[in-house]
Amino acid sequence: MKLIQSIVLALLISTSLFAQKGNKTKAPVSKSEFIEDLLSKMTLDEKIGQLNLPTSGDITTGQANSSNVAKNIEEGKVGGLFNIKSASKIREVQKIAVEKSRLKIPLLFGMDVIHGYETTFPIPLGLSSTWNMPLIERSAQIAAKEASADGINWTFSPMVDISRDPRWGRVSEGSGEDAYLGSQIAKAMVNGYQGKDLSLNNTILACVKHFALYGAPEAGRDYNTVDMSHIRMYNEYFPPYKAAVDAGVGSVMASFNEIDGIPATGSKWLMTDVLRKQWKFNGFVVTDYTGIPEMTDHGMGDLQTVSALALNAGIEMDMVGEGFLSTLKKSVNEGKVTVQQIDNATRLILNAKYDLGLFEDPYRYCDLKRNKTDIFTQAHRSEARKTAAESFVLLKNEKGILPLKKSGTIAVIGPLGNNSLNMPGTWSVATKHESAVSLTKGMQEILGKSAKVIYAKGSNLVADAAYEERATMFGKTLNRDNRTKEELLNEALQVAAQADVIVAAIGESSEMSGESSSRTELGIPDVQKELLDALLKTGKPVVLVLFTGRPLVMVEENQKVSTILNVWFPGTEAGYAITDVLFGDENPSGKLTATFPRSVGQIPIFYNHKNTGRPLGNKEGKFEKFKTTYIDERNEPLYPFGYGLSYTSFSYSNLKISNSKLNPNGKIIASVEVTNTGNYDGKEVVQLYIRDLVGSVTRPVKELKGFQKILLKKGEKQTVSFEITEEDLKFYNSDLEFVAEPGQFDVFIGTNSDTTEKVQFELVK
Repeated sequence: MKLIQSIVLALLISTSLFAQKGNKTKAPVSKSEFIEDLLSKMTLDEKIGQLNLPTSGDITTGQANSSNVAKNIEEGKVGGLFNIKSASKIREVQKIAVEKSRLKIPLLFGMDVIHGYETTFPIPLGLSSTWNMPLIERSAQIAAKEASADGINWTFSPMVDISRDPRWGRVSEGSGEDAYLGSQIAKAMVNGYQGKDLSLNNTILACVKHFALYGAPEAGRDYNTVDMSHIRMYNEYFPPYKAAVDAGVGSVMASFNEIDGIPATGSKWLMTDVLRKQWKFNGFVVTDYTGIPEMTDHGMGDLQTVSALALNAGIEMDMVGEGFLSTLKKSVNEGKVTVQQIDNATRLILNAKYDLGLFEDPYRYCDLKRNKTDIFTQAHRSEARKTAAESFVLLKNEKGILPLKKSGTIAVIGPLGNNSLNMPGTWSVATKHESAVSLTKGMQEILGKSAKVIYAKGSNLVADAAYEERATMFGKTLNRDNRTKEELLNEALQVAAQADVIVAAIGESSEMSGESSSRTELGIPDVQKELLDALLKTGKPVVLVLFTGRPLVMVEENQKVSTILNVWFPGTEAGYAITDVLFGDENPSGKLTATFPRSVGQIPIFYNHKNTGRPLGNKEGKFEKFKTTYIDERNEPLYPFGYGLSYTSFSYSNLKISNSKLNPNGKIIASVEVTNTGNYDGKEVVQLYIRDLVGSVTRPVKELKGFQKILLKKGEKQTVSFEITEEDLKFYNSDLEFVAEPGQFDVFIGTNSDTTEKVQFELVK
C-alpha cells in the first residue's frame, strides 16, 4: 500500500500537483501560489527543519559532527545536505526525503565546487590572473556540468573576498586585491554556474561568499576580527558581492568575522539593511560551517541567544550548527523570534528548490548516465589545460631562456616537480588527485623521444617535519624523504650535471595556502632556497617554476634567477599546461591580480592606495626624511598589480582621448595603439586606470576601470579603445551616496598598474 501511495505522489508532483494524506489538490499556476500552499501545510517543526543544513559526514571540517541525518530527513528536519558525492548516493538520500517524510519536500545538495569538479582548473587566484572573463565563466560552466552530473545542485562558490594581505591563506581562493576586477569575475562565475535557466539539470545554484569583508582580518590570521570604515567597505570591499547579487546569485554565505563589533552571522545591518534593502537580494543566506554556535565564543550569548540573533539578522539556513533546529521553537514560545520570520526564511529555501526544478523532479540531478559521460571528459580536460596555461604569469625572462628547446636533457629538480597530489591546489575536494598530472610526467609525455627528462627531489618542502605535516594535509603528501639535507642536495647536483637546462620546481605545497593556512613569513622555505642557490652555482640555465597560492616575498630570487614562471596551482592538467608554456606551445599571458611585496613589513600593500599629505613622489627606492616611507625598505612592491611578461614584447603609443570634457549623460573614448614588437604571437591585457584628482573625500592614486585581452600577431598593431561615462567615475562619499563629482580626471592605459603615460579630461555638470 505504501509503495502505491509513493508512486501516486511522485506522479502528482511530476504533473505539478501536490498531494497530502490522499487529499489531492490541483497545483497553483504560479510559483508563489505553489510555495504558499505548501507553506500552509507545514508544521512549525517542518519549517524549522528546512532551515537546517547538516553535513553528510563524508567530509568533515570544523568543530561539529552531525548524527542521525537519515532519521532527521525522514522527520522533515533537514532542508539540505552537503559534502556527499555521487549521483547514486544522492539519489538514495533524496529518496528518503521524497518518499518517507510527511510532505515529501526534496533536499538541496551542496558541495564546495570552488575551481572545478573532478576536472580541476587553476586555483581562483590563478584563474583571475587570466583576465579572461569568457574563460573564467566557462570554467564555472564546466564545473556545474560535472557537479550536476554527480548529483550536486548547489555550490559554495564564488568566493569574492577582496584581500590585500597575502599572510591570509585564503587569498588563494579569491580574485586578488581589486574591486573592479573582482566584480567582473564574480559576475562571470555566477553566470557560469547558474546559466540562464536554473531548472536545467546542468546548472547549479551559486553561493557568493563570504559576506562580508572576510579577506581583511587583522594580522592576516584566518577568522580574525575585521574593523574598517563604512566608506572603505562600500568603495573597496563590497562591490564584488553586489556584482554577484546583481548577476542573480541564488544564495549568499555569511562570513566568520565580526563587523562593527558584531559577528557577520548576527549582523542585521549587513544581512537585512545592506543585502536585502539596499541591494534587493531575493535569495537565501546560509551561515558558514558552525557560524551560529561560534558566535558564543565571540561573546554573543548561549546557543539559543545566538540562534535568535542570526534569524533576526536575516540568516535563513544554519550550516551544521543545528542551533535553529534545537532552539528556534523555544524562542518562538518565548517571543524572541516570530513564526513570520521563520515563514520568511522557509519560503526562500523553498523558492530555491522550486527554481532548481526539484518539486517537478526531485531526481533531476541523479541521472546515472550523465555520471558516466559528463565528468572528467577529454574535452573538459583540454579546456582546463588551456585555461591553466593562460593563468601562468611570467615574472622574469631576462636572458631569453624561455621558451625552451625540445631537445637535449632537461632536469626537473625540486619537491614539487614530480608530485601529482599537490597540483590541483587547495579546495579541490571533488578532485581525484591521483589523476592529476605532475610536471615531470607531463614533460616526459609531451616531449617523448625528442628530449630526455630526468628528475631529482633535491630537498624536502621545509626543514621542519611537523611543519611539513601541517602543510600537506588532506592526503596531499609530498612523501617526506628521510635522507639528510646534504644527501638530497648531492643527488640533485648529480642529476643537474647531466642536464642542458634545469627546471627548478619549488615553492609552497597546495595546503600552505587556503583556509586556516595563514603564514607570518612569506618567503620560499629555506631548504628550497638553498637548493636553488646550489643549482644556480652550477652555471647551467635555471628556470624557476614557482608553485604558490599567494604572493610571496622573492627579492633574493628576483635578483639571482634570470627566469621565473609563476604557475600557481594549475589543476589536474598541471604538467601538460606547464610544459606547453615552458616549450613555447603556449605564450604566457597571465597578469598578477595581487601585488607581490618586497617584505612582509609592507603588508597590506596594494596598487590603489591613497596619498598621504607627505607622499614620496617619484623618488621610489630613495629614502627621504619626513616623507611616507621606511628607513629599511622601499615603498614600491617587487611586482605590481597587473604585471606579467610575454615571450614577445608590446609597445604602447599614441594615447589620446576623444574629448577633454565629459557631460553627465555623454561619453568619451580613450584609446591607445598597441604593437607586438617581438618575435612571437602573443596576448596582452591592456589596462585602463583613472585617477580622480580632487574629491569631497580622498581618492586613490588610480583605479582600474577597464581592461581588454587582445591577441596580436608578430608585428601587428591594434588600436584599443575604452568608453568612459559618468558611471565609471562614481564612488561612495562620506554620506555613502554613490556619486560622480565634477572635476579633473587622469586616464592611464598600459601594461600594468605602474603605467605613467596619461591624458586628462574634465567631468562638467
